[in-house]
Amino acid sequence: MEVYLKQQTIILMKKSLIIKQSIIVAAMATGLIISISSFKKSGPKQKTDDLEGTISISGAFALYPITVKWADEFKKLHPKVTFNISAGGAGKGITDALSGLVDIGLASRDIDPSEVSKGAYTVYVTKDAVVPTFNDANPDVAAILSKGVKKEQFLDIFVSGNIKNWKQIAGKVDVPMHVYTRSDAAGAGETWAKYFGKKQEDLLGVGVFGDPGLAQAVKKDVTAIGYNNLAYLYDLKTRKPVGGIRALPIDVNGNGKIDADENFYGTIDELTAAIGEGKYPSPPARNLGFLFKGKPKKKELIEFVKFVLTTGQKDVEESGYIALSNAKIQQELKKVQ
Repeated sequence: MEVYLKQQTIILMKKSLIIKQSIIVAAMATGLIISISSFKKSGPKQKTDDLEGTISISGAFALYPITVKWADEFKKLHPKVTFNISAGGAGKGITDALSGLVDIGLASRDIDPSEVSKGAYTVYVTKDAVVPTFNDANPDVAAILSKGVKKEQFLDIFVSGNIKNWKQIAGKVDVPMHVYTRSDAAGAGETWAKYFGKKQEDLLGVGVFGDPGLAQAVKKDVTAIGYNNLAYLYDLKTRKPVGGIRALPIDVNGNGKIDADENFYGTIDELTAAIGEGKYPSPPARNLGFLFKGKPKKKELIEFVKFVLTTGQKDVEESGYIALSNAKIQQELKKVQ
């Protein structure tokens, strides 16, 4: 009897093994599993992103909004990468980068030879412009928009101080002119001054910190004149000017009026198109860049720059900037290869 039971047990074990093997073979044939070992596990592991690290950034208010957007989009692809981003003006960002406090300085002006000698290495990522501004409640608003302001008149406002009244420009209402400028070392201030061959320290006016601060000062003063980057003048949803502040048209050809081909301030899309086509003078149109101390070597930095110059360019126009040309993109990509 005992021998019989052992024989039956062996027969049952063989049948069980045959059934398991049949199941495995059938599953392999239908592609449900890859191997016998996978039959015992829950399934193949998901591929994980191995890019990680922290990227610290500071600098130009001009580049700050789009850089935050790029960082958010990059993190969707590389969730282990952390960003620390702050705006404090181009001068601060460049100084921070060259001193090693941050990985990237947001640069919105030309780089000085003295900064290059300290290791400044710039990759340009987009383009925008500094735009003169005034309060949209100015009593002379209609005449100002019709006539615009000539280059030499801006020089008399911001440098010599010979123009002190809006009547000297628009010729309608006697309104005193209050001039505002940047108090911080700013790419916007440097670029605006460069338009008429000067430096930021040559500019007159009440000093105000940062792009948001300067825009707010002009909004609060109906007699104000100032300058700002595009992102602080237009609503990116409506694409129209924000309330309280308007772009002050530049009379590019100096004929005393804003001609049809100079009238491109109605929406941010009109203005960026004009900048891209060269209708708006350069300066104050300018390239915007990421500044490093030496050629970047950290993998996360290189990949972020590559992302910005490729996939990230789709966010540029929507955010109020001008996309780089394909030739310029290829030129800048070579800087991180």
